[in-house]
Amino acid sequence: MPAIAAALAPHTGAAQVIGLTGSPGVGKSTTTNELVRALRARGHRVGVLAVDPSSPFTGGAILGDRVRMQDHATDSGVYIRSMSSRGHLGGLAAATPQAVRVLEGAGCDVVLVETVGVGQAEVEVASLADTTLVLLAPGMGDAIQAVKAGILEIADVFVVNKADRDGADATYRDIQGMIGLGERAPGGWRPQVVRAVAVRGEGIDDIVAAIDKHRGWLVEHGELRRRREARAAAEVEAIALGTLRDQIGSLRNGTALSDLAARVAAGTLDPYTAAAQLVANLP
Repeated sequence: MPAIAAALAPHTGAAQVIGLTGSPGVGKSTTTNELVRALRARGHRVGVLAVDPSSPFTGGAILGDRVRMQDHATDSGVYIRSMSSRGHLGGLAAATPQAVRVLEGAGCDVVLVETVGVGQAEVEVASLADTTLVLLAPGMGDAIQAVKAGILEIADVFVVNKADRDGADATYRDIQGMIGLGERAPGGWRPQVVRAVAVRGEGIDDIVAAIDKHRGWLVEHGELRRRREARAAAEVEAIALGTLRDQIGSLRNGTALSDLAARVAAGTLDPYTAAAQLVANLP
């Protein structure tokens, strides 16, 4: 993988990365499918990474999101890849950032990253995407409950999907009210709220327009560069931590870790000192 990453590096950094997240059943895959259609109409090459949850018992995953996007199966300008989360928390898979780089290197103009169905705290997609869409749907409980905690803060665009259902107007008003209560720096981005009925292709142009508006703001305020540098920092940190975990795991073949664990269990050494000694002795 390091050799591949080194070869791809000169060809990365140009693609627009758009994240889509929300609770199960809000229509993420359908919306992604329609966004692909709209972006292809503009002539963009589009890559899709759809993350599916994996079983905590067998580790398997259905990888069914791409089945919902069969409309684009024969389009050479679209590449769709399902990924298993493999127990990784945050709504993504551990390998998703590297997969984004591969699609960038392959010449994709836009990469859509669809998370697993998430709750209030699974916000990792915001560290990966230039623009994050949070999808909501009426009839799925209190809208404010759905977006409180982390989810509210990560949204650049809120999409009230299934807007033909009863309660859609109330959901729209609730989100607008919640945004109005938020604090923003002067010139800061105010999240857009868009209605859509993705299954009928309605409101997709409004979503694309909101994404375009946000990208313009990112470029104008230098936020695009800052976000991408933060993304790179998070990726480097994750790889470094993975390397450390592998090295610590290799110590299980020796006696250093077991000796320290025995001393902690006996109460003759505290775990912080043991951890410091373990790191100091890493190869």
